[in-house]
Amino acid sequence: MKKVSLVIPMYYEEKVAEECYKRTKKVLEDLKDYEHEIIFINDGSKDKTLEILEGIAKKDENVKVISFSRNFGHQAAVTAGLKEVTGDAIVIIDADLQDPPELIPDMLKLWEEGNEVIYGKRKTRSGESVFKLMTAKMFYNTLNALSDVDIPKDTGDFRLVDRKVVDSMNNLPEHNKFLRGLWSWLGYKQYAFEYERKERFAGETKYPLKKMLKLASDGIISFSSKPIKLVGLLGIISIAISFIILIYALVSYIFKLNQLSAGWTSLMVAITFFAGVQLLSLWIMSEYIGRIYDETKGRPQYIVDKKINIENNQ
Repeated sequence: MKKVSLVIPMYYEEKVAEECYKRTKKVLEDLKDYEHEIIFINDGSKDKTLEILEGIAKKDENVKVISFSRNFGHQAAVTAGLKEVTGDAIVIIDADLQDPPELIPDMLKLWEEGNEVIYGKRKTRSGESVFKLMTAKMFYNTLNALSDVDIPKDTGDFRLVDRKVVDSMNNLPEHNKFLRGLWSWLGYKQYAFEYERKERFAGETKYPLKKMLKLASDGIISFSSKPIKLVGLLGIISIAISFIILIYALVSYIFKLNQLSAGWTSLMVAITFFAGVQLLSLWIMSEYIGRIYDETKGRPQYIVDKKINIENNQ
């Protein structure tokens, strides 16, 4: 009998943990032709999330729990879950129930038809601000313009993935993973599964602006070297502008078109422009150097404090 594994990261989700389990468990129990397991990853929550998950795991041996020593981030939590799955089909879904678990049977049908990555594509996004919708659209447009890999728009981490695709993902050694981009990079037969995204069942989003910017930075730097090439382009533009200013200054001097005040203005504009170009260039290069530094340290992507119902590591 085939097996379905659910990977569900959790960070301060005490208000939704029980409901998340109940709804996902009901869906899985209705799948008569499949065995199942649910892997919850507590990403360093300091509320009652871990306590609730431990209680669930004691009553249900098909529930496995991984608890981090601190908060390592959503992508690290998903990665940890993928390392422990034993199923033939793996579903990644968030705990907030914005991505309805009731869609899993339909995704399994598409998997049975031979699709190896079925990724959720949002037709609507209820409960999200205009700002978030606009920034998400800008991010994907920018990412696809810079990247050599086509990353589908209006997608998140909600998807069903074949076991061999997960094995390929687990073999990737990099630390700052942008998973939704890596699934596209891996290839395989992919299918866009359209659905309507709901509002959170309870609680607040765990992706404030700071984390969204970090995710965007990881996505762009992981999948494109074009920003660093932009440094060279900025240098060429700067040189061209400097020549234009030089020619303008010579013409103005010969024909006495401007007084000293105008010369002072052009000088200050040139100085501030070139300073801005240099600082921007340093920032772009430092982002890439920082990623190289992170990789060379060889630290693990996360530290596991506790595992429950996982063989040999209980």
